[in-house]
Amino acid sequence: MRAVLDTGVLVSGIIRRQGTTGEVVRALREKRFAVIYTTPILVEIIEVLGRNPFRTKYHIEAEDITALVNLIRLRGELVTPKQTVTVCRDAKDNKFLETALAANADAIVSGDDNLLVLNPFEGILFLHPSEFLAKI
Repeated sequence: MRAVLDTGVLVSGIIRRQGTTGEVVRALREKRFAVIYTTPILVEIIEVLGRNPFRTKYHIEAEDITALVNLIRLRGELVTPKQTVTVCRDAKDNKFLETALAANADAIVSGDDNLLVLNPFEGILFLHPSEFLAKI
């Protein structure tokens, strides 16, 4: 399966390694699916995980951020969207839709209501992390 993971899923997977989102990150390590990503998605992940209050609260080290980015690059497919999408209630989430369309992804994995309300989008399913794990 080829899937776009929203930033919240990946960030949660790092801070809650024993939870459902942690299992999604483990599944990526185990090559159970391919993650589709763009440079703006990687930048957002680095920015969120790199925030000082966030790093302090969740004990995120620079090595944790580097390891996640390297995992995404190793197990993923970098795409460059050619189509602009403006349908999401939260404009910054349109990048996940654009990424999924560019790669003809099977799913977008998210817990964000701003994205989930669009399910399905152009034939692409939105799955909660638990639903995604059941499919892979």
